[in-house]
Amino acid sequence: MAVLNKAEGRLVAETELDALAGLGEDEAIELEARVRRARDKAVGQYRRPASAAVAEHAARGMAYPENQRARARAEAFERALARASHRVAVLAKESAASLRKERLDVARAAKRGGRAWPGGEEMVPRQRRKGPEVTPEPTGERALRSAARERQRAETLSQGARKQAKRDSKR
Repeated sequence: MAVLNKAEGRLVAETELDALAGLGEDEAIELEARVRRARDKAVGQYRRPASAAVAEHAARGMAYPENQRARARAEAFERALARASHRVAVLAKESAASLRKERLDVARAAKRGGRAWPGGEEMVPRQRRKGPEVTPEPTGERALRSAARERQRAETLSQGARKQAKRDSKR
């Protein structure tokens, strides 16, 4: 926290567990977005000078001690983002579970008593679809699909395969 200015410190403090507990889902998402932007900025401000220092010292190990403050700042925001993201995930899971329960309750009630769906018309039982009557003798595609026809098709295919294999073996 010592490497952060006042505004950054307040932003990180908003991600403490007791502060996150009072947030709703939308507020938590908005906080997560703010922390993510701050983290991205801090990481960029750390990486640019760090890569320049590597080129200057010709070794990463020699350049590592420089830019400690920027690295600590980026790490603080990374931890804050992890806390905020975790809270958003927990709230989203709770919200999804409550929505699922609500939809199942409405569906069960509609199935039992014909209650209306929210924002929709009254539910009615699904009617069984009446299809065309089946004719005694096959017509159309059904007439072409008999056991004898299938054997004939298989025989024709195998004859063609045998002829092709004979041609291939002569080459």
